[in-house]
Amino acid sequence: MAGKRKYNSESRIAGAELTKKRILGAAKRLFSSKGFDHTTIDAIAVSAKVSTPTVYTLFKSKEGIMRELLNSVLFGQQYQSLVEKTMTLKNPIESLKNAPSIARMIHDAEKSEMGLIRGVSALSPQLKKIEAEQERHRYERQENTIMRLEKDKALLPGIDIGRARDILWTLTSREVYRMLVMERGWSSDEYESWLRRTLLQSLIGTGKAAGE
Repeated sequence: MAGKRKYNSESRIAGAELTKKRILGAAKRLFSSKGFDHTTIDAIAVSAKVSTPTVYTLFKSKEGIMRELLNSVLFGQQYQSLVEKTMTLKNPIESLKNAPSIARMIHDAEKSEMGLIRGVSALSPQLKKIEAEQERHRYERQENTIMRLEKDKALLPGIDIGRARDILWTLTSREVYRMLVMERGWSSDEYESWLRRTLLQSLIGTGKAAGE
């Protein structure tokens, strides 16, 4: 009997995950064609072939759907694996060298998977609010990298923790990627190499970056 309950529970979880993926796929199509503001929960439910209450149960709101969509596209398994690998590195300078790879992974995924949505939703106040939340979280996630550099006394003299965090946050931003890759036509490889050199020079100095 216990085995049957476990099987039923696992089946329900698997079914819920499939439903979530179907809803996210429908939302992505509608956001890309109609824009975020002009897409309704009802329309998403119809496209996903589920009830409107099911959408609300799983995601709470349209903003919840967008947050989940962004997380699934930008912070998937490959991202998690790279972050975990970076966290295990004992040398904080080696961790800093991985930051450009993480930034490139996020921005490449966003360009290919979310570019159309951002294009048709460029003026959306709701989307801008979600993006602002993401930027705050990105700033918070980068704290560990800077704290490890500071603890190891690797930061350049005169650069305190706050300034170092600002530099890392700015240089790894979507806006810098957009200007270089999307506006000026740099390849993602060129962007990543430039970003690595620039971060090392800006935060720890060219002497320590010589072994890159």
